[in-house]
Amino acid sequence: MHRRMSRRDYVDGVLRGDRRALARAITLAESTLPGDIALAADVLQELQPHTGRAVRIGVSGVPGAGKSTLLDELGTRLAARGQRVAVLAVDPSSTVSGGSILGDKTRMERLARDERAYVRPSPSGDAAGGVARRTREALLLCEAAGFDVVFVETVGVGQSETAVVAMVDLLLVLVLTGAGDDLQGIKRGLLELADLLAVTKADGDNAERARRTAGELRSALHILQSVRSEGPAPVLTCSARDGSGIDALWDALAGRHAADRSSGRSTARRREQDLAWFDATVDELIRARAHADPDFVARRARLRAEVAATHLAPAAAARRVFGD
Repeated sequence: MHRRMSRRDYVDGVLRGDRRALARAITLAESTLPGDIALAADVLQELQPHTGRAVRIGVSGVPGAGKSTLLDELGTRLAARGQRVAVLAVDPSSTVSGGSILGDKTRMERLARDERAYVRPSPSGDAAGGVARRTREALLLCEAAGFDVVFVETVGVGQSETAVVAMVDLLLVLVLTGAGDDLQGIKRGLLELADLLAVTKADGDNAERARRTAGELRSALHILQSVRSEGPAPVLTCSARDGSGIDALWDALAGRHAADRSSGRSTARRREQDLAWFDATVDELIRARAHADPDFVARRARLRAEVAATHLAPAAAARRVFGD
């Protein structure tokens, strides 16, 4: 169990860029204890004026696409240029034990050791969309700590990526070669959400296959052009192993972010994200308060028994929980 600090200690520590204080603040934000939830909200409120300055980038892709390896290479290069880089890496949780591997620090060895970088693995838990339950709060804490770029690496298990899109400025989707055969299971919705796609592991004997895959993806994206006002997402190739295409990848991301800022799209997107976060938090609080009400809990238990005994249809029983 973590040791809780005072609100002042959390705020001052994060603003100093103290890694230990940042780690403890994220742990506080991830806690489900009522006292921690209230304190975390107060800490985030005080840090609010110091957030919003980082480039927020979601990184998704099927397992094996090399998300962690690419972030290790790209993040190390950005840190060498003087930028402070944070990676919020989400690891899959077991549906049986609830535990997770949390191995991203071992897959980002160079970046995790860099004094200008911060790598935070978190379990996905039962959160949807391949991100952890409190990733948004962790992102804001990293911004308040002075990081210039914050990457959110998703689990990449084929779930809806709307959760990560709701908290980042750009979504980078990594693709393996051979995508043209069946788009390797990439859903149309993910292609529509992506701001940039990169075919990874484009080196050695795989380089030509990567170029063909990129061409096939461009053709597929051209069909979807009508649904994107800004046109189809660019498709690049890169290799974290030999470093090819990494600088071009970052230039494309930075260029897109600059264009979105100058057009006002980035500001509008963040305002929409804040409102969506508010609505989600209200729904979460309503649910929590309902389950803390003894009368509600007892009524729900009785109605569950009625449903189990097939005396009531589930929909009818659900309405009776609230007296309808």
